[in-house]
Parts: sequence; C-alpha cells; structure tokens
Amino acid sequence: MGNREDLLAGAKRCLIEKGYSRTTARDIANASGVSLAGIGYHFKSKEALMNEALFQAMEEWGGELGAALTADVKAEASPLERFEAAWDRVVESFSRLRPLWVVQFELLGQIDHVPEVREQLAGAIMEARLGLAQLFEGIEPGSDPERERLTGAFYQAMLTGFLSQWLLDPDSALSGREVVTALRMIAS
Repeated sequence: MGNREDLLAGAKRCLIEKGYSRTTARDIANASGVSLAGIGYHFKSKEALMNEALFQAMEEWGGELGAALTADVKAEASPLERFEAAWDRVVESFSRLRPLWVVQFELLGQIDHVPEVREQLAGAIMEARLGLAQLFEGIEPGSDPERERLTGAFYQAMLTGFLSQWLLDPDSALSGREVVTALRMIAS
C-alpha cells in the first residue's frame, strides 16, 4: 500500500475507535504511519480524508449487510417469514458493525455542518430504501417503483428507530418474531 491507502486505512480505524468528530489529524497520522503533511498532500484536509474514509467504510458495510440480509432467504417464504429472518440478521449485524452505526448517528447531529456528507448519506439512504423494499417485499427491482419507494422508506424509518433503541439498550432489542408479532397487532 502507498501513503494514500495507508491514510485511508488509518482514518477508517480512527472512525471506528474515536468517531468522526473526535479524530484529529495526528490520530490519523499515528494510525497510518504517514506524516501529517501526507494528509494535506493526498487529501488537502483532514475533513476530506475523513469523508472519503467514511464513504468507503459505509460502502463496505453496505455490501456486508446486503450479503447478510440475503443469505439463506427461501424463495417460497411468505413476506412475514422473509421479514422475520432478515430482521434477525439485521440485529446480529448491529453488534459486529456497532462502531459504524455510532459514527452515522454522530454525523446526523452535525449534518448541517458537513454538506458533502449530507449529500452522500442522502444518496445512500435512497439506495438502502430500495434494497430494503426488495429484500422485505421480495419484489424485482423497478417492477413497482411506488411500492419500492413507500415500503422502502417505511423499512428504513423502522430500521433507524430500531437501531437507535438497540444502541441505547441492546438487551431490549426485539427479535424478528417479536417485530412480526407487533406488526400483526398493529394491523389487526
């Protein structure tokens, strides 16, 4: 790896260990083994480096979560069975990916001060909504755009709320079966 790649790897480590706003340029230099001047040379600023590291980490996380969610989904499963199984895998991913979830929540509080991150997160949310709609609804991409938009937004809101509760109190996290039971109660 070259200095640029080392800086990105160091910045990703710092994101996970210290968060977005608490990471200093010196932290990144120490984690990467590259001089402070290397940050300016390769990225122009610590913020630009942190943003790129964040975007890469989110992309890696999205791929990992997508693979976890689609693993072992039976084609003949009912929508509620598919939902239950996928939801259990989401909860399992929370522990493993906790540092990245925390960073994303940290950034929500600062979003008005980092417009490039806002733009990236807005695009990621749209992609996530479509993916969630396709996963939980079992529909083909683009086959029903309005259904994808509406159900994807619903699942995204539910996931975000559920995740915020889990971050505060993991022991109270609902299982997939409990979420399906709650949905049935609401619908009846």
